[in-house]
Amino acid sequence: MRYIVFAFLMILGADVFSQSKLTLPDIYKNGVYRQNRFGPIRWMKDGQGYSSIEKSAQLEGDDIVRYDALSGKRSILISAEELVPVGQGTPLSVADYHWSEDNSKLLVFTNTRKVWRYHTRGDYWVLDLKTRKLSQLGKGIPATTLMFAKFSPDASRVAYVSQNNIFVESLESGKINQITLEGDKDIINGTFDWVYEEELECRDGFRWSPDGKNIAYWQSDTKGVGTFYLINNLDSIYSKPIPLPYPKVGHTLSAVKIGVVSSEGGQTKWFDFPGDPRNNYLARMEFIPNSQEVMVQQLNRRQNTNTVWTANIQTMALSKILVDQDEAFLDLHDNILWLEGEKFFTWTSEKDGWMHLYKVSRDGKTSQLITEGDFDVERISHIDPASGFVYYIASPDNFTQRYLYRSSLTKKGKAERITPMNLSGQNAYQISTDSKFAIHTFQNTTTPLVYSLITLPKHESVRVLEDNRALKAKHSALGLNPKEFIKVDIGEVVLDAWMIKPKGFDPAKKYPLLAYVYGEPAASTVQDNWADGDLWHHYMARLGYVVISIDNRGTKTPRGREWRKSIYGQIGILASFDQKAAVEKILKTYDFIDPTRVGSWGWSGGGQMTLNLMFRYPEIYKAGLALAFVSDQRLYDATYQERYMGLLEDNQKGYIDGSPITYAENLQGELMIIHGTADDNVHYQSFEMLVDKLIKHNKQFSMMSYPMRAHGINERENTSLHLRETMTNFWLRSLPAGGR
Repeated sequence: MRYIVFAFLMILGADVFSQSKLTLPDIYKNGVYRQNRFGPIRWMKDGQGYSSIEKSAQLEGDDIVRYDALSGKRSILISAEELVPVGQGTPLSVADYHWSEDNSKLLVFTNTRKVWRYHTRGDYWVLDLKTRKLSQLGKGIPATTLMFAKFSPDASRVAYVSQNNIFVESLESGKINQITLEGDKDIINGTFDWVYEEELECRDGFRWSPDGKNIAYWQSDTKGVGTFYLINNLDSIYSKPIPLPYPKVGHTLSAVKIGVVSSEGGQTKWFDFPGDPRNNYLARMEFIPNSQEVMVQQLNRRQNTNTVWTANIQTMALSKILVDQDEAFLDLHDNILWLEGEKFFTWTSEKDGWMHLYKVSRDGKTSQLITEGDFDVERISHIDPASGFVYYIASPDNFTQRYLYRSSLTKKGKAERITPMNLSGQNAYQISTDSKFAIHTFQNTTTPLVYSLITLPKHESVRVLEDNRALKAKHSALGLNPKEFIKVDIGEVVLDAWMIKPKGFDPAKKYPLLAYVYGEPAASTVQDNWADGDLWHHYMARLGYVVISIDNRGTKTPRGREWRKSIYGQIGILASFDQKAAVEKILKTYDFIDPTRVGSWGWSGGGQMTLNLMFRYPEIYKAGLALAFVSDQRLYDATYQERYMGLLEDNQKGYIDGSPITYAENLQGELMIIHGTADDNVHYQSFEMLVDKLIKHNKQFSMMSYPMRAHGINERENTSLHLRETMTNFWLRSLPAGGR
């Protein structure tokens, strides 16, 4: 009977979509619902205009254009014709660009290659706006190996990384100096290993001194770090192992140190930070303006103590100026700006229970709260000492939305909301150097990204830059049921959630419930934004599912320290309880949901959560779909897992109790697991270990492997469409759709 129902629903689904024109190929292959982006823009030094990349009207290439902020007057700063290298017929494709400090030279990044998650490797070219000369950097160095190129303070030279060494090139003579020599497969200079990039957001690993005479840089020694091997079985007759130094929970980290070398080359001097370099992180390092000192943030391995040092590059002396501590864990922030002649700096902390910005003296002895109130500063948009204000994003009253506020840098007072009340949703700002203008981005669940130029602080619109009107019209024509935001009271706490009801919803019928879950501290699913994944959920709702998502305690939302830190030491335990309790409350609250047809799905941490729900609460969850999941937390990287769980030696029971593989024998419902075999983040090993455990306990399940696809399972031809059709077929087969 199940397969007859399944065949009928597939026919019914095809008919529905032929009428509504919402199809998986249009979503995942044909680009019908792709939104237009704007930029990337760069505010010019004078603050009166901004530059952007635009397609040339003359050639198949890119122009760099300038817009006057007030008048909107457009001028071409650099035409595509000027970006045609000598001897080549086509202009450079501009992936990204950067101005020198005086806006006299432009650095163009092109021909890029992906390094793990991001395109950070490729070729760089410089165009001098005075001479109009276009020059390629790194001649004689292997092509597409340059990373993180940046101008010296006087724009006479450019430094960059290639093959784990740092080079400095003179723009006048073209002479290239290799200023580090030790870089190889184990020693990394000027960039980072996998875990620093993924979990500490460290990629660009060197800094010019303010006077341009020296370069401070990180060096990572990966010898001793366990090597995980990804296996490529697709691209040759014999399999090819891809080695990846990857520190798993409780195992050896890279030894990282910071040194200083003359920008002309020579011997590197190394700072002697206390502690074992393999059990501490040197997570941040920046030069203090107008000085010979760097500020360095050193995290202990538990990531609950951040020691801030000033380090003199001449004497190599260290001075401890600040220690930030938390009983659980600390997040890193990049909101430091030096004030009043470098006598003070800004610092972000949760020490009063909320995420706030402070003004701290250079010696660390005094600290003054800037952003006052019982709310979280979600992110800093702009700090402007000249106007005396800090602009930041917060949402004191609705944790699913985001608005611009400002506070005085010098006076105590209530936070001032800048975003108008009618812009209900999520707002972001790229603010000019003088705080008079901003590129404003607005979105909510029914409005794709709208980019506008506004004035500050009155937030008056100057002009709309991109409104994605055509995309909004396409969505409106689909007649989608709205995403409804709801509150779910589970007794201990009230959780945010959303719900999408099926097409032709009849409250007298009972529908299957499909719960989309993430649940980890790194993100949130319940946000009033234009989410790329929403069309998938609308697609499933049209098949006849009630789709929900719930943010459990510990998710990344601006609800204060206690909310975020409650998950510490119990990843997979507290969150799965909250998810289960919320679904139970939803089943009691809404009569139109069928308690015999409840399913969960999630990706990465959400895949882990789905497995925990299926194995821990089989009486509730009848079907589950888990993608790219961690089955045993001890298999994941040390930096992420130890931050939220503590060290394995201190919390072994928590690691075991929080891992779904521990409860695999409890599986009762329909389960499908999906993974990419080239997943450098959550290894295919996690998939195979769970498969082995399920087989041991004679549990039946479905599985799909995507060869040589990484964590996003989107590489190679037709992958995204095939994946979503596979997911759809699983749900129709295992959790029959439609009202009854």
